Amino acid sequence: MTKKTHIAVIPSPGFSHLVPILEFTKRLVTNHPNFHVTCIIPSLGSPPDSSKSYLETIPPNINSIFLPPINKQDVPQGAYPGILIQLTVTLSLPSIHQALKSLNSKSPLLAIISDAFAFEALDFAKEFNSLTYLYFPCNTFVLSLVLEMPKLDEQVSGEYKDLQEPIGLLGCVPINGIDLPTPTKNRSSEAYKKYLQRAKGMYLVDGIIFNSFFELESSAIEALEQKGHGKISFFPVGPITQIGSSNNDDVVDELECLKWLKKQPQNSVLYVSFGSGGTLSQRQINEIAFGLELSGQRFIWVVRAPSDSVNAAYFENSNDVDPLKFLPNGFLERTKEKGFILASWAPQVEILKQDSVGGFLSHCGWNSILESIQVGVPIVAWPLFAEQAMNAVMLSDGLKVALSDGLKVALRLKYEDEEIVEKEKIAKVIKCLMEGEEGKEMRERMKSLKDSAANALKDDGSSIKSLSNLASQWEKFGGI
Repeated sequence: MTKKTHIAVIPSPGFSHLVPILEFTKRLVTNHPNFHVTCIIPSLGSPPDSSKSYLETIPPNINSIFLPPINKQDVPQGAYPGILIQLTVTLSLPSIHQALKSLNSKSPLLAIISDAFAFEALDFAKEFNSLTYLYFPCNTFVLSLVLEMPKLDEQVSGEYKDLQEPIGLLGCVPINGIDLPTPTKNRSSEAYKKYLQRAKGMYLVDGIIFNSFFELESSAIEALEQKGHGKISFFPVGPITQIGSSNNDDVVDELECLKWLKKQPQNSVLYVSFGSGGTLSQRQINEIAFGLELSGQRFIWVVRAPSDSVNAAYFENSNDVDPLKFLPNGFLERTKEKGFILASWAPQVEILKQDSVGGFLSHCGWNSILESIQVGVPIVAWPLFAEQAMNAVMLSDGLKVALSDGLKVALRLKYEDEEIVEKEKIAKVIKCLMEGEEGKEMRERMKSLKDSAANALKDDGSSIKSLSNLASQWEKFGGI
């Protein structure tokens, strides 16, 4: 009998979904080179240049297949990204099946790993007698909620945001209904129905691989394992980020923003970025600009063209509009000594590594949070969509490495009423992080988390052991 070592990995569309699952794959084949991996990539429209460039950095023992892209005209225009992501995967299922069938005919598939949005593809595993796994790119807190959603859906009447008491998840900080992920805001919406469908689908897999580590969320991870959730095995293998895996350090070092950062005093610069997909309104861009100026702090800000949708840039391949023209008149001139503006994109990992960066005003995407933890930079939490508000609660209420109190009320109103966070509030919370006693204490706590993250990735670390347990499960199944 042929012994199986071949694994198929299926991400969902979007650069921020592709990178975490492939970074996990890179770590897998580095630590367990006997496994051969093929990544099957669906896309909405032409694959973004960022994805193509990233795939050029993966090692040769990981193959990739771009599926025929789904036409953007075949999906609802302006729909929530989660709907577009899952619908793209659904429309790609015939192509995914054909790719899996072709791969299995050449080398039997030991396991199929899908992104949470691509869980429908795991139905094909029975045909190939393959194990099934979900790669969940978020933390244990969010994973615990998703696994609890089918029960909450039955127990709670009305909207979650109207709940008078916080929701208690075993091993986690309490979470208010208004801070739950975006799809839960309207229980009659298609986004919520799809979210619930994904939650129920999680109970059908052999294991869930997720992007956290024991030292960060020990209580939540222990609670997950003790609760059991049927036959599911859990594998915390984080932090999975691009830190330590860059192949273009020489090119990056030539960037002007990094040269500028190297000249600034230690812990003196606030990095401002809302991720690869986050966007702000024109009014909010103005208030952030004035808030930065009013704070008197040094800053490096990734500016994107304004939009009334908080996620308008999620599927954009490129933008020909110069975002700098949307800044307030005279702002660039007035702040040229203390500020550095980047249009649309930044080498985030390299920026966060600089000694001069002492804070991160962030949308609280989990990739960004882990990158910040790995270099010990505290956060001003400004969540926009998806599960980002939950991440912000975990950082501020649980780990106490992020400031959100000065913004919390306004940001919660923003979900419903498009409330603008005004410059005075922004300036106050920035100064608190960069100069205040609370900011210093958070910086110390973040340094401790940095050490824990590094320990998790050592040869005898918790995440490397978890990865070895996963590999052992596969080897046992495949008779290797």
